[in-house]
Formats: sequence, structure tokens, C-alpha cells
Amino acid sequence: MLVGIIDQSFIPVPGGIDALTIVLAASHRDPWPLYALLATLGTLVGALFTYELSREGGKETLEKKLPRKQIKKIEKKFSEHGFTALFVPCLLPPPLPAVPFLVGAGALQYPRKKFLWAVGSGRAIRYLIVAWLGHHFGDPILGFFKRYEIAILIAFGVLIVGASVGGYVLRKWQKSREAHEDRAVDEGNREVNNLAPPDPGSQKNRPIDPIVSEREHKAS
Repeated sequence: MLVGIIDQSFIPVPGGIDALTIVLAASHRDPWPLYALLATLGTLVGALFTYELSREGGKETLEKKLPRKQIKKIEKKFSEHGFTALFVPCLLPPPLPAVPFLVGAGALQYPRKKFLWAVGSGRAIRYLIVAWLGHHFGDPILGFFKRYEIAILIAFGVLIVGASVGGYVLRKWQKSREAHEDRAVDEGNREVNNLAPPDPGSQKNRPIDPIVSEREHKAS
């Protein structure tokens, strides 16, 4: 359950809950629905924690955590699909990330009850399937884990560190690129304003020169 809370916060553990649920259900087959329940509750608590933080921070949280293109995609999905925009990422296994949608739900003020229902139902279905697979195919799964235990642990550790560091570096790079593009746009706007002709509206109060004919001009 603790791993589930961590996984749905801002420190995701890709596939960690699924692997742990399978191993537990394969090792102790009778209470396999209990492992699915604990995994669901853990991820639900972690998701609610992320939701509340994002809800308090508002859209500024999205702008700090996610690149602009991803924010637009999340906003579009919520405006068009609502419930399924949360349900599908929570139902499907990695590598589809669910955390950006959890953050988006809070920042966009998605209703709390609908949020809990979407996340809870998606995760419950997913972990029931995962736990059932561990229960049904317990011996081959345990044999595989025992045979390649060290390699699996190393690969899992590398995956967690790589996903966390890689995601952080990618977000920083995207934010830096967006800032550079914004500066370029601002500079372009300033150049256009400097080259633009005077605003006709600014000359409305300017006195009009009197019209003088050629005869009047010669007479003067």
C-alpha cells in the first residue's frame, strides 16, 4: 500500500505496484483479492494526495510541472472526455503515465467524487487482473523471478532511476525551450512595434492645417 501511495505521487515507480502485486499473489494465492484491494487503496490515496496539491496550486501547478504542449493535450482530453481521460490511464499498464492526468484533474478543478470514482475503478480493474494472473500462473512466475532475481532487481532499479532522472531532465529541457521561444516572440514583437507606423488614433487631436488655394497663396 505504501508503494502505491508513492507511485501515484510526484515520485512514480513505473510498474512497481504491478510487479509487487503479482509476486504477492503468486506466493500467497488464497488472499489474492486482498492484494488487489491494498494496491488499489494505496494508489488511490497517493492519487488523492497529488490531486489536492494540484487543486490548491491551480493551473500554475500544471505550468510548473508540465510542458505547454502536454498541458494543452490534457485540457483537451478533459474537456472532450472527462471521466475516461482519467479512467483509461489508470486502467492501462505502463508505459502510459497516469500522474500528468492526476495533476491535470486537480489543477483544472475536476470534481473530487468523479476523480475518486475514475481512479478507483480503473485501478481496481487493473490490479484485480494482475493479482488473478499471479494467482493463476503462480509457479511459472515465481520460478522466473527466482531464476533471474538479481537481474530483475537491477533492471527494476535502473528503470526507476532512469525514469525519474530522464523525466526530470526532459521537463527541464522542454521548459527551457519554451522560455527561449517566449523570449524570441517578445523580441520579435518589440521589433515590429518599433517599425510600425504611427497610430492614426494618436493624431486625432492634432490641429488640421488650413486649406489655402493658389490665388490666396500668391496674394499673401
